[in-house]
Amino acid sequence: MKAYIFPGQGAQFSGMGKDLYEKSTEAKDLFENANSILGFRITDIMFAGTEEDLKQTRVTQPAVFLHSTILAAILGSSFRPDMVAGHSLGEFSALVANKTLTFKDGLILVSKRALAMQRACEKTPSTMAAILGLDDKIVEDVCASLKEAVVPANYNSPGQIVISGSIEGIDKAIEILKEKGAKRAIKLAVGGAFHSPLMEPARLELEEAIRNTAFNKPICPVYQNVNANPSIDPESIKSNLVSQLTSPVQWTQSVINMISDGASSFVEAGPGCILSGLIKKINRDAMTESASF
Repeated sequence: MKAYIFPGQGAQFSGMGKDLYEKSTEAKDLFENANSILGFRITDIMFAGTEEDLKQTRVTQPAVFLHSTILAAILGSSFRPDMVAGHSLGEFSALVANKTLTFKDGLILVSKRALAMQRACEKTPSTMAAILGLDDKIVEDVCASLKEAVVPANYNSPGQIVISGSIEGIDKAIEILKEKGAKRAIKLAVGGAFHSPLMEPARLELEEAIRNTAFNKPICPVYQNVNANPSIDPESIKSNLVSQLTSPVQWTQSVINMISDGASSFVEAGPGCILSGLIKKINRDAMTESASF
């Protein structure tokens, strides 16, 4: 069985998607449609913008989403997923790929998500940090012991967890986790505490948009971030997507469950190969590849 996986924020790079635009008329049409929907030429920034240009919140998330969904779309009949999953933002790409969401609705939601998250970040200064080389339980216990708001945000692979919270809380957590033996504990260059309770204002804002969007029955199950379980029920998918902004991304468990349910190969659709690397750390025998047109 083939699983398609879709990356999230952080996978972007200057020039992303340009080859698709130039080689495929279908891709070009989709990119131009996206420019119209967004109200600005995101393709100009994707194809020729600087790294700083691509870090703008209103650009980053739609850019990664577009690269992933358009690549999947132009694969045509060769795109036959038995299951899909996406990391954080990538879950929206996965839901377009498995036909739960239309391309237009997915892009509108991603754009609203990016702006809502930006507003939440401006309201409460916060950040994230990557913790390497410790058992998840140790990280969880340290987070729980702090008075400040700090929580596990991304379970990326065994020994690699990202924590999220207030700047003061993250600083304290890093200090303690280094004492506990973390190989690395470093702040990430992000705008705020994603996948934490500090994103509650964004969750409330996005919830209304999600509730008012049509979700269709998908062509294959999506393994969702909040519980790592497969779903084909539109209402369940919708509820889990609402919860995603303030809940941890259970990527490790999602991959384990997909393999347990029969995934024999993983195809990463989108910029880079970050998720393929994580999957190899979760299960070294897993087959991974990058989607290509």
